[in-house]
Amino acid sequence: MNDAFVTFEKVRKTYDGRTLVVSDLDLVIARGEFLTMLGPSGSGKTTCLMMLAGFERPTAGRITLGGRPIDGVPPHKRDIGVVFQNYALFPHMTVVENVAFPLSVRKLSAAAADRKARAALGMVHLQHLADRRPSQLSGGQQQRVALARALVFEPVLILMDEPLGALDKQLREAMQYEIKHLHERLGVTIVYVTHDQSEALTMSDRVAVFNEGRIQQLSTPKELYERPQNAFVAGFIGENNRVDGTLKRLAGGDCEVETAAGPLRCEAIGDRSPGARKLISIRPERVRIVADGAAYANVMPARVEEVIYHGDHLRLRLSTMKVDDFIAKVPNAESGHSFAAGQELRIGFNTADCLALDAPG
Repeated sequence: MNDAFVTFEKVRKTYDGRTLVVSDLDLVIARGEFLTMLGPSGSGKTTCLMMLAGFERPTAGRITLGGRPIDGVPPHKRDIGVVFQNYALFPHMTVVENVAFPLSVRKLSAAAADRKARAALGMVHLQHLADRRPSQLSGGQQQRVALARALVFEPVLILMDEPLGALDKQLREAMQYEIKHLHERLGVTIVYVTHDQSEALTMSDRVAVFNEGRIQQLSTPKELYERPQNAFVAGFIGENNRVDGTLKRLAGGDCEVETAAGPLRCEAIGDRSPGARKLISIRPERVRIVADGAAYANVMPARVEEVIYHGDHLRLRLSTMKVDDFIAKVPNAESGHSFAAGQELRIGFNTADCLALDAPG
């Protein structure tokens, strides 16, 4: 990342004058960054993208691009490429004509537009399909045509709103890597909107997690997953086990949290005062089956309620700590165990894997 390129300064958006869809948003996006706006439906992420594109206007606040306010600049003059979920390709045009369309609008000659459009198709490995119609392409190919069209006029910024939502799982995952590698090659700034947390973690330099019109956390994918700052982020990003408790005392850099099943040694995030209500978050892959002699900060008995085979791992649903759906993921190649419903065992996890977050409400 180099310098601030897109900024939202105290941006608000309301449609009815009462409810804020976006509330006092402050956000800085670096030149060349791949930033994903992630959140559930209605969280405000798409509204932010539409304001940046120029299809919506902020109710209050200011948006700048390259250091210049753009609130009064119409969409077609913002030098921004946009890719939507429905692709919006013209069915009566060939693939190359679709890609060349933004250039013809900009009064480029037909020959120059055709040359640039074919080069853009080369970026997404579709030059051999240039003369087909969109109806003759697969969903993934249409998505790549839409991406080429957004790139062809060399915009300063690319916006993508759920562009992979209509694709099947395998193709969607392949396209995630293709877009990520294209970004790495071109260095263009990309702002991407999705509700798919796996997509966000795979592709992004940073992720802004939205809820109720506010950013809950803005971090790298690793930081977001390993160190969520509140219960909403922990629950939205990946899977986690949740146990209610009360912070009993601090112990160096860690803390002891009292739960219905006894004390747990945790890492405290947020309120560190004794008596604070806490929601303990433990990722399923951090839970270990305790063998004789193994040492963990937290060890407790558990009962296997269900075993599900997932190929690369086993998913165990356990009863432990007065929770009936506590999940452990055991790598299949490393397990060395066979498990069955009704089996009694011990589980363990370390302090750093047991985050004591502030309880919601």
